[in-house]
Order: sequence, then structure tokens, then C-alpha cells
Amino acid sequence: MSERRSTALKFPSVEWFRALQELVNEDEEFRRLGSIDAVMGIKVGERVFVINFEAFECTEVTEGTEYDLIDADFYLEMTVEQWQDLVTNTRENNGADLSHTLNTLDLMIEGGISDNATGDQLRADVFFRVNQSLQHFFDSSARLETVFE
Repeated sequence: MSERRSTALKFPSVEWFRALQELVNEDEEFRRLGSIDAVMGIKVGERVFVINFEAFECTEVTEGTEYDLIDADFYLEMTVEQWQDLVTNTRENNGADLSHTLNTLDLMIEGGISDNATGDQLRADVFFRVNQSLQHFFDSSARLETVFE
């Protein structure tokens, strides 16, 4: 990965996710991983973020509500502390170590981290089909200077 961005951003925030959006949209490796058409929800405690991917880029990041998860293909949910652990580990290791990958967390955290608000298994399976791109998306956060609320 290339150099880190020095402006500190709060996690969780729209600004943090938009900085991540900018990083992956500039990243040739992200495009090499293949097309990703998905709407991903992120739950950090009570906060909800919606992230859209179309073709080879991240097209939109918004803050939403629990109701917005109905329109997501899947959402990732962890406690504030678990998200902070993931972001910190990713930064310290220039990408998630094996115990902090999205796949590992989905298997190790009781109930998993991925879900679908409508019970639509085909949409929920998008998480597994595009997992490598999602992992790269979150691994890119190692380049962000992050502070926590």
C-alpha cells in the first residue's frame, strides 16, 4: 500500500468511509479484483452507514437508519469495540491479520457479522461472492489516520 493520509478522521463517520471510498477508487488493485455490484450496510453500535459499489468503484457513502438496511444486499454488524479493534489491527498490520479478516470475524463472532435485513439469502450471499473486494476496501483503511469517538 502507498503512503498514509495524515489528516485524522473520526471512526465511525461518513467522512471516514468517504476517505476510504476515495482511496479504493484511486486503487488499480481494487479494480483488478473484479466488478462489484452491491449495496453494503455497516452497523457500528447504533449508527448505520450505506455504501454502494457499482462495477469497479465505490459510488456512494451515506449515513442512514436501521430502515435503510432493508435496501442493502447485506450488512456488517459489530459492536463499537469490535469495529475499533478491526480498524486498529488493520492499521497496525497494514491490512487485517488472519484473525481480523471479514471471513474470520464472520465465523468467530457469535451470530456472524454479515446479515440481510429481509431474509433474502441470494442477496446475503453477495457478501461471500465479493468478499475479496470488501476485504481490500477495509484493508485500505490502514492508510487513514483514524481517531475514535
